[in-house]
Amino acid sequence: MKAKFTVWALLLAASCAVSAQLVSSHAPTALAKPSNAVLQPVGRPVARVNGAVLTDHDLLREMYTIFPYARQHNGGIPAAMEADIRAGAMKMIIFEEMVYQEARRRKMTIAPARLHRAEADFRKQFANPQEFQDLLNTEFKGSLQSFRAKLERSLLIDALLKQEVDSKASISLAEAKAYYEKNPDRFRVPESFAVQTISIIPPEKATPEQVKEARKRAQDALRQAKATKSYEEFGVLAEKISQDDYRVMMGDHRAVDRSKLPPPVFQAALTLHPGEVSGLIDLGSDASTILRLNAHIPEGKQKFEEVKDSLRDEVKKQRSEELRRALDKRLRKNAKIEEL
Repeated sequence: MKAKFTVWALLLAASCAVSAQLVSSHAPTALAKPSNAVLQPVGRPVARVNGAVLTDHDLLREMYTIFPYARQHNGGIPAAMEADIRAGAMKMIIFEEMVYQEARRRKMTIAPARLHRAEADFRKQFANPQEFQDLLNTEFKGSLQSFRAKLERSLLIDALLKQEVDSKASISLAEAKAYYEKNPDRFRVPESFAVQTISIIPPEKATPEQVKEARKRAQDALRQAKATKSYEEFGVLAEKISQDDYRVMMGDHRAVDRSKLPPPVFQAALTLHPGEVSGLIDLGSDASTILRLNAHIPEGKQKFEEVKDSLRDEVKKQRSEELRRALDKRLRKNAKIEEL
């Protein structure tokens, strides 16, 4: 890791669960030479939050967090996206500073042992002590005290967000079950078919000879497909000879809503039992496919046990966003914010 590629996310990635708001303090100060002069930070103030100054260094770090593909753009951000990314980054660094100030107002502290552990974890990100020293020299003018102050700031932000957002966003199993029962339509599944295919597709504007050759290959493919005895065998064959896009996934389309299946494929699927292979199915334009039915899934409703974990994650994410917005609104109410 080189100092000029400092990723502040490492400050907490190795020591605690980093909330989305923290990332802006820990994104790269420089990824490559920016192609846009606007993205060359010089320490210019861009905002004040209750007198605390935020600079273009802070803003750029967050912009790179929002748009991590900057490396692919020679360190710059596409002009069409820059205004929106800049606006989002400005809101984030202001929010982060308000959270930090609120933590200080509440006299929250980080135990010395916790700070020491976080620093030790951060240092492990470097290949050798000199790389860490390069970081100090580049980002903190060689000051270990400044580095530790920045680390403590990050931990305080994380601590307050855990208190105000994470701990309040959690959803119990009983609450998830209640949501499941109140929103039955969300968990209904249509009739669908889990299938694999092997398709033979002649070239566009194929000559009669090419069409004849495609039919021959289709017949040979059918013979081989009928000889397969399992999902894996059919899938390996699909990878070798199929000409549709699903060949890279062992021909597996997973569960497909019946309404999305071409009529001839749907009709063929209805005649099969799980594990059976169809005959050649004409898709038009001299293309054909062979179907293996893995499962016929009737219309119904997903069981709570099947969705409880993803449901709890989803609801927790929604609550977290609502709590963050509410916290931002509450902190802004009494804050003096100037965008420069």
